[in-house]
Amino acid sequence: MPEILSVLPLTPEAFAPFGEVIEADPTRMRLINGGTTERFHALAQPEVTGEGARVILNIFRGQARRFPYEIGMMERHPLGSQSFTPLSGRPFLVAVSEDSDGRPGVPQIFLARPHQGVNYHRNVWHHPLLALGETSDFLVADRDGPGNNLEEFFFEQPFIIAEPQI
Repeated sequence: MPEILSVLPLTPEAFAPFGEVIEADPTRMRLINGGTTERFHALAQPEVTGEGARVILNIFRGQARRFPYEIGMMERHPLGSQSFTPLSGRPFLVAVSEDSDGRPGVPQIFLARPHQGVNYHRNVWHHPLLALGETSDFLVADRDGPGNNLEEFFFEQPFIIAEPQI
């Protein structure tokens, strides 16, 4: 019988073992451009490693998932972090796992609000993009360059996410 996973609110504290939550944090605000712009400074720290590596920006267009949804695999990027910031004003799910002897543990599921993004630290197990409700665009900071920056793991028994309460 598959395990049903709870959906938790996305908070910086709960997500800290996996990366950073990207949102307008008033403690990181400074005025710039003659006081006409609020800059929320250094909300995440993209990281890349390896010769010839660089940080790039992409737009990912994610199809909405249908529920109940099976988490049958996780992935991680050993050579760079990866961030997802919603552009379509829609919430999305974030699925992450702690590492357990080189494989993902039981996934934790977070509900990211439309004003929140995430930056997965390098080598953190996570599920690919989980858009909700309708097709949604995301600004993605990612690593580009030589080397294999993708590792996938497929669970023998999938985990289930019920329809999240938005």
